[in-house]
Amino acid sequence: MSKQKIQAVGGCCTPISEAALDPAGAVEGAAVFKALSDPIRLRLMSIIASAEGETCVCDLTGQFDVSGPTISHHLRVLREAGLVDCERRGTWVYYWPVRERLQWISALLAAPTSALA
Repeated sequence: MSKQKIQAVGGCCTPISEAALDPAGAVEGAAVFKALSDPIRLRLMSIIASAEGETCVCDLTGQFDVSGPTISHHLRVLREAGLVDCERRGTWVYYWPVRERLQWISALLAAPTSALA
């Protein structure tokens, strides 16, 4: 997913508790939730999102009982969903969360204010 696309959806959306998604929004949301529906990807996302700054792939691979290529596959899925971004520096790749995308998910799932009262 391109950064331009992420920025277009990253800033605002109406919570699904307040209005139904249009077809494009449903496709967009489904892609994000599908990427997060795998336990390894969800855990990778939580490690990357909770880290301060960037996370080196070298710090991720040792935390899982799967091969390096499997971790790379899962990271690619997260990248394609616009949840993380990365940069190669020499041998290693560094990952960080796309905060706008996390805010988009949060806004999409936000409870109506009347439900909080």
